[in-house]
Amino acid sequence: MIHLTRIALVTLATGLWAAATPAQDLKIGYVNSERVLREAAPAKAAQSKLESEFGKREKDLNDQGARLKAAAEKLDKDAPALSEAERTRRQRELVEQDRDLQRKRREFQEDLSQRRNEELAAVVERANRVIKQIFDQEKYDLILQEVIFAGPRVDITDKVIKAINAAPASTTGR
Repeated sequence: MIHLTRIALVTLATGLWAAATPAQDLKIGYVNSERVLREAAPAKAAQSKLESEFGKREKDLNDQGARLKAAAEKLDKDAPALSEAERTRRQRELVEQDRDLQRKRREFQEDLSQRRNEELAAVVERANRVIKQIFDQEKYDLILQEVIFAGPRVDITDKVIKAINAAPASTTGR
């Protein structure tokens, strides 16, 4: 049994050594896609577009939340002087307003997520085209997007970001 284990280990080690030898001829690159989506000009433009598109709506929701909080604090302060019926009526109004605000916030988050996904999909598509161009032009054998560790020699993220920023939207967008 021990003899078979040794043979298996020697065979495995020999196989790994043999497989590693041709790997030196491989040209491998790595792209940090999170960095591309954070630093590339089209990604920044998409973020600015989303902020301008949703900024007013977000501010309105925050203002409505502040008004609701102020009304709740006023009710707490005024509660001892109010009749039971008036206190109950104002509590119901606050609960209804809070429900309405929560519904609007959910809708806002859904709309924002949908638009963010649309905008990021366009940026990702553009980045993938640029990565494919680099792959073809520089004759890479493999380009990875997610790795645990990568040395700077194989990290082509800066090259991808520069190419995306330099390329007009029409050549990489559609």
